[in-house]
Amino acid sequence: MKFLSFAFVVVSSVSAFAPTKPHVRSTSFSALSMADGDFDFDVAVIGCGVGGHGAALHSRAQGLSTAVFAGGDVGGTCVNRGCVPSKALLAASGRVREMKDQPHLSSLGIEVEGEVKFSRQGIADHAQNLASRVKGNLENSLVGLGCEVIEGRGVLTGQPHEVKDEATGKVYKVKDIILAPGSVPFVPPGVQVDEKTVYTSDGALELQFVPEWVAIIGSGYIGLEFSDVYTALGSEVTFIEALPNLMPTFDREIAKQAERMLIRDRPIDYRTGVFAAEVIPGVQGEKPVTIKMIDANTKEHVETIEVDAAMVATGRVPNTANMGLEAMGIETQRGFVAVNEKMQVLTKHEGGQVVPNVYCIGDANGKMMLAHAASAQGISAIENIVGRTHVVNHDAIPAACFTHPEIAMVGPTEEQAIEKAKAEGWTLGKSQGNFRANSKALAEGEGNGIAKVLFNKDTGKVVAVHIIGLHAADLIQECANAVAAGTTVQELSMMVHTHPTLSEVMDEAFKGAVGMSS
Repeated sequence: MKFLSFAFVVVSSVSAFAPTKPHVRSTSFSALSMADGDFDFDVAVIGCGVGGHGAALHSRAQGLSTAVFAGGDVGGTCVNRGCVPSKALLAASGRVREMKDQPHLSSLGIEVEGEVKFSRQGIADHAQNLASRVKGNLENSLVGLGCEVIEGRGVLTGQPHEVKDEATGKVYKVKDIILAPGSVPFVPPGVQVDEKTVYTSDGALELQFVPEWVAIIGSGYIGLEFSDVYTALGSEVTFIEALPNLMPTFDREIAKQAERMLIRDRPIDYRTGVFAAEVIPGVQGEKPVTIKMIDANTKEHVETIEVDAAMVATGRVPNTANMGLEAMGIETQRGFVAVNEKMQVLTKHEGGQVVPNVYCIGDANGKMMLAHAASAQGISAIENIVGRTHVVNHDAIPAACFTHPEIAMVGPTEEQAIEKAKAEGWTLGKSQGNFRANSKALAEGEGNGIAKVLFNKDTGKVVAVHIIGLHAADLIQECANAVAAGTTVQELSMMVHTHPTLSEVMDEAFKGAVGMSS
């Protein structure tokens, strides 16, 4: 799961998820009913991250008795080791960066006398305190709505409708099971992690020290965000990327802008097309971390560097091991569980059959490893459980990288959209808005950035939007809503945007799509 805001509101359908009145499922949805006394709960959710939480809340809203197997991890990755604490680190380090940027402050008529100082422990505590507060709020919301929060990890027994509490051994009978176990950091072969000098995002979030020189293995969302934190606090950063380009999953035009704005003017260098074949931990202040790199194609040794710390940001893998999937006849691929569009679990990825009454959401199904996508999938699974067919539109789910400035997107990259248009036989349109022409951005002294709108020229519908610039993560929601609702650029061009606000960057792009000036 990528580290994204817990507070995103995801619109994956133009209709609301929940009815105005709680819906109590009738016996027509199952051969057995609560009246028969055969079930302990209507729904059991295995996992208590953002996805499991969303599913449980919607389950209770439909009048279903609900148990959540928390596995000692209420809040999951996002709240405890991801989206939430990382945003706290970015917020604090971002303030440090702003206060040290004398040219920017001077342009606003501001002078800061003396050295700008920060407390490493204070910043770390801010992140941990925020995570604890959000975790408490999340658990209270479950209990307040009548969910049974079971502390142990839930596992399948191999028998239909059964979930076992791994902590106590007690077996519960439930009508429907939702798997929401989340994911864990992926550590490549040859990398020795001690979570002290060589660490994953889990260890990085503790901010045990600020290294003078840190290597970040991987240049995706997580690596890019932590480069923002480290350089703001005084570190030098080296990216080690296996693919030919930095930020390989980003839209290429946006990635080039990001390289100029987030890398080139900062103490960051990089190696591309190489693997960190061997990473050996050091001892803080005594012995460096050793990183041996090999060419990604030839596998020949190309360089060895010694750094103060190394962060492993090479993605995440499903946390599905040892939860009884095999006993239910469920095959996984690299840990990912196959599901259909209703989030129903399939026995295998190719030609699999539906496993009755078992659903899987979030990182474990691999459809979109984002916290808010998991929540949307959890809500969707409940909709299907109660008999209202629902399918999540993943093309309408936004994503964001909370660097300074931010990057946000919804829909395919321009490269993917070109291929999609060619394959489906329609014409791709493109329009751009610029932060340098925006009054609010200029007032902030933050005129760098663009917003790119990709649309179907034949229908006018928005296909994708990519933004880099001030508060891009907030600006993307209007665009995601447009994709979800099928709104056309013609309609968007006539909608009024508040002046002077950053939203006018989008107004410029929408108007430009239909030949209007803003």
